[in-house]
Amino acid sequence: RARTGLPWRDLPERFGSWITVYKRHRRWSADGTWQMLLTAIQAEQDAEGRVDWDIAVDSTTVRAHQHAAGAPRSSPPPPVPGRQKGDAARTNRGDPVLAALAARLAEVVRLGSS
Repeated sequence: RARTGLPWRDLPERFGSWITVYKRHRRWSADGTWQMLLTAIQAEQDAEGRVDWDIAVDSTTVRAHQHAAGAPRSSPPPPVPGRQKGDAARTNRGDPVLAALAARLAEVVRLGSS
């Protein structure tokens, strides 16, 4: 969705109700769940020696869009009301959607690196 700019309402039905997906995405962005997933997958792949941390970046590969200069900075979404910052780790434990997503992401990373 982020890659193509697809509106939430046009999300394929196989993902469930668009509003549920939107709310979950927003909640997971605010409470650090996406970052936790990325860190866990990176750690697993790094432990197996599948991550090459050497990155070369120069002006021939990275260009800013002409309108990027002086653009206002946006802030992350506000936290979900009623939740405290420390609740993130306890809230997602046992979440079947999160467990299935983590397993699928790990599978995709394994397949992509072989």
